[in-house]
Amino acid sequence: MKIRWLGHACFYIETEGKGLITDPFDEKLGYPPFEQEIDIATVSHEHWDHNAVHVLRGKPRVIRGTGQYETEGIRINGFPSFHDKKQGADRGQNTIFKISAEGLDILHLGDLGHLLLQEEIDLIGHVDILLIPVGGTFTIDADEAFELVEKLQPGIIIPMHFDTPHLSFDLAPVEAFTAKFDKTVKRPYLEVDKGSVQGLHGVIVLDYLQR
Repeated sequence: MKIRWLGHACFYIETEGKGLITDPFDEKLGYPPFEQEIDIATVSHEHWDHNAVHVLRGKPRVIRGTGQYETEGIRINGFPSFHDKKQGADRGQNTIFKISAEGLDILHLGDLGHLLLQEEIDLIGHVDILLIPVGGTFTIDADEAFELVEKLQPGIIIPMHFDTPHLSFDLAPVEAFTAKFDKTVKRPYLEVDKGSVQGLHGVIVLDYLQR
């Protein structure tokens, strides 16, 4: 399995011979568009910087909302959550997606705006790789993200949705989150399988594609 960060909450995951993208964006966000064909796309919520499926190449299966989905060896579970701390009153609903393939469980939190209750964490279950927003303003911030990591106990933590030179609006920098850990590794992408995931335990900050 190979995981690339394209910027913001958007990742490209190569697994089971398929290409899956999370929360696609268009050029307004500031990051370069992704030009490979996509087989599956997940959309955590209907905001412009997370739901730009119209720019995707190929004919992807688009997955929105809660429920259980399966396609060619990839299982996806959508869990309900909110984009704010007021049960959606400010920014609406958000779907957390658990993507299971090759014996690994990836949890993409989308634009989660609140901490999860213990019963929600129990329902989600095991997490090998956590894709977590840390930039605050529209999502949980660095302190809340750290608290959630402590509760979820993932093997690998990959921060997302933070400030970069390309982002077209302001968020907090990733360092506000990574400073809470003893060690952070930076990589251009993550290549991992069931056998190697334990050896990669900790925070990994991925580079985004630049042109």
